[in-house]
Amino acid sequence: MRTTKYILSIGLIALSTVGFAGNKERIGQAGSSQLLINPWARSGGMGGAGSAYLNGTEAFNWNVAGLSAIETMEFNYSNLTLFTGSEISMNTVGLGIRTGESSVLGINVNAMSFGDMEVTTTANPDGGQGVFRPQFLNFAVGYARMFSNSIQGGGSVRVVSESINNVGATGVALDAGIRYVTGKYDRAKFGIALRNVGPKLRYTGDGLAQTVVLNNNEFTVNQRTEGFEMPALLNMGVSYDFYLFQNTGGSDGEEGSTEDGAPQLNDDGRPSDYRLTAAGTYTSNSFSPDQIRVGLEFAFLKYFAVRGGLVYEEAIFNGYNLGRLNANSGPTTGFSLMLPFKNKPNTGFSLDYSYRFANPLGGSHTVGLRLSI
Repeated sequence: MRTTKYILSIGLIALSTVGFAGNKERIGQAGSSQLLINPWARSGGMGGAGSAYLNGTEAFNWNVAGLSAIETMEFNYSNLTLFTGSEISMNTVGLGIRTGESSVLGINVNAMSFGDMEVTTTANPDGGQGVFRPQFLNFAVGYARMFSNSIQGGGSVRVVSESINNVGATGVALDAGIRYVTGKYDRAKFGIALRNVGPKLRYTGDGLAQTVVLNNNEFTVNQRTEGFEMPALLNMGVSYDFYLFQNTGGSDGEEGSTEDGAPQLNDDGRPSDYRLTAAGTYTSNSFSPDQIRVGLEFAFLKYFAVRGGLVYEEAIFNGYNLGRLNANSGPTTGFSLMLPFKNKPNTGFSLDYSYRFANPLGGSHTVGLRLSI
């Protein structure tokens, strides 16, 4: 009964969000747009289409319910070089630890780097007064639980901080998601997640103070700033696993099959060493165009995986000066090289990479390292 209430609550919140999502009149009115950047390599290779099937700490950025799949502990690190040549990068760390038979606790830290920038003022618009480094940081704590073999749910609280040398803003955002797994060998997955929901942020600091002279008296005036909303969104995803070249065997108990003719399962409990996953996600944005994400992943056991994806939104295939609102041009690709630990299913070390095409800017590279024990 408690699980049913949980699912209904998330569903009602999600439906209420769809009502104002993708409104063109609201484009550009939200802040903290760095929350929309996917910093991870595996999900980046599929264009973020895996909101229904992503497991582990990468689920923080798509559907936090996937955090519940961590067996014992997972550590994940990634470095994103955003738009080659821009000197903008993002370092991300994720850590998930199983705290009970069916529950997992995780943390996620994202830090953006913009390089050194010149200090400019109205009196010195060309700089020459030193440099500063903007600091965009967000930190999340998440909890996920397996309510049954088919239903998983989770939520997270994220602290968002943005600052330059004398002005900054801090706020809190909430994420929540559920996932439903069904089919033989858990082939089919469905997920829905609500992200970046929270109160408005407002910039404050000494940089907003201005000295004025009135009647030969000097006063310090603090300028008021308008609050801004965070980029709330709703992810609705589905995925399905196809097992290729599975050993169907015969009823005579030949090699590779059981005596009743069923396929011989590998160490992961799957009927084949070769898996092809097709995934799709509809992202309903509150302050930018809605997006359709599709992707494929081909994997051989726990050793190798190659991915491709496409992120579609209105006018995405137009020229950058012909109505397209996104610097990213749509296609994505990536791969993983994995080294599993013997006698321990779902554990091991992996090197992940993804690339997202952009125009007219350079594409974005992501390199990640993952350790599961």
